[in-house]
Amino acid sequence: MTASVRSRDFSSAVTRRVLGGAVAAFAVAAAAPALAQDRVAAAQVQCIAADKAQIAALFDRWNASLATKNPDKVVANYAPDAVLLPTVTNEPRATPADIRDYFVKFLKNSPQGTIDKRIINIGCNVAQDVGTYTFRFGDGSVVKARYTYVYEVDSNGQWLIAHHHSSAMPESK
Repeated sequence: MTASVRSRDFSSAVTRRVLGGAVAAFAVAAAAPALAQDRVAAAQVQCIAADKAQIAALFDRWNASLATKNPDKVVANYAPDAVLLPTVTNEPRATPADIRDYFVKFLKNSPQGTIDKRIINIGCNVAQDVGTYTFRFGDGSVVKARYTYVYEVDSNGQWLIAHHHSSAMPESK
């Protein structure tokens, strides 16, 4: 192989690398404004301050809405994209209409809950209330269950239920 052929091959390889690098640099430069916007949006998130008493009061708000026997008042506690995994049905509820349907039936039993034991953890615009509760019904029956409420702050600064899971205790005491 002659020096001029090697020089052309080397020159082609350099050109490909330079062009490839330029294309990659252009792609990064084109993406930079979107990345910067994401960083600015993340920096603009303000954490809504909450303490354990405020988060505990969210259960009281939900429980008071049960006492109205109005399913719409209960559903108002849930975020539009909330998921409910309820105690007395096997079907997950993932739309406001499905959640409402569950409470139409559940409220006929006049439920009222009391917290037996809880653990509350609070983060930036999210909180967890996890523990056990007891439900008493109008007919005198009682159901002990485990629960998880995950609350999130909506765009109006209101704490709503994003996830609610309740399951009957596996063991009777």
